Amino acid sequence: MIRTRIIGTGSYLPERVVSNHEVGSLLGIDPAVVSRLTGIQERRRAAASQASSDLAVEAARPALEAAGFSASDLGAIVLSTPSPDTVFPSTACHVQRMLGCSSIPAFDVAASCSGFLYGLSMADAMIRSGQVKTCLVVAAEVKSRTIDPADGDTALLFGDGAGAVVLRGEPEAGELSQGLVGLRLRADGAQHGLITIPAGGSRRPTRSDTIEAKAHTLRMQGALLFRLAVKRLDQVIRETMKEFGAELQDVAQVVLHQANGRILDQLTKRLGISPERVCSVIGRYGNTSSASLPIALDHAVRSGNIHPHDIVLLGSFGGGVTWAAGLVRW
Repeated sequence: MIRTRIIGTGSYLPERVVSNHEVGSLLGIDPAVVSRLTGIQERRRAAASQASSDLAVEAARPALEAAGFSASDLGAIVLSTPSPDTVFPSTACHVQRMLGCSSIPAFDVAASCSGFLYGLSMADAMIRSGQVKTCLVVAAEVKSRTIDPADGDTALLFGDGAGAVVLRGEPEAGELSQGLVGLRLRADGAQHGLITIPAGGSRRPTRSDTIEAKAHTLRMQGALLFRLAVKRLDQVIRETMKEFGAELQDVAQVVLHQANGRILDQLTKRLGISPERVCSVIGRYGNTSSASLPIALDHAVRSGNIHPHDIVLLGSFGGGVTWAAGLVRW
């Protein structure tokens, strides 16, 4: 039997820092209020010349270096982004070209903020089935291109960035084998309207009226999403722990989608986990959508908070709505 192991992590944050003072002044909101409501002090913005593929490549490079790989060692690329470079080809194909690893399979996964864990599941299946031996899973977000700067529900929260992991299949060596223990994915399409970009697709294509109505920008029902995210993540985390015979007390580090500080706080309390075991980068980078989890994971690894054989709990929630949880023995 083969187990999929994370052997390298990487992340990239654009240079430009957008402070609460800058965002608050545009919206007429006190910066201290922004911090209190969101747990965010600043977020990053991509340069005008940067697209999601550019951020993805910059995150992939340190992940490859950490793994001791070159791009030619990759067997596949799976990429998550709600802000693709183009409708088609996939952003993964752009990344493949930029890394210089032609011919290997490369495709995008569309699961909003849960996309990284969805992509990790797809890559794990390819490795365990023997289709590939290695895979790059990367999540990249240039969310600033989809935000209405005058919309306080979204402009306060979101930032740009990318995170990546390199995976390799290794023979199992019993219950204590390092690697992915299990992932569980969930979705509820009946809640699709809670967070969406209404126009720009085949149902409501781009026209002058959709542009005038700003229907190509993100719309979000924040209060409803908050409650649903906490409930669903709590459920899927407990289900995943039970299914794979793990206890929350055994978890060394919890790495969740960095939606906002209040969601992280609520989940920490509901799960009964000490805050010291929960990785939080929301204050520095804001909500970077599907990239937030691998960015936080890379931060935890490089900060020395994750050690070999540690149990790491992963969790995410996003549009669709989608949610997921996973366990890794590092």
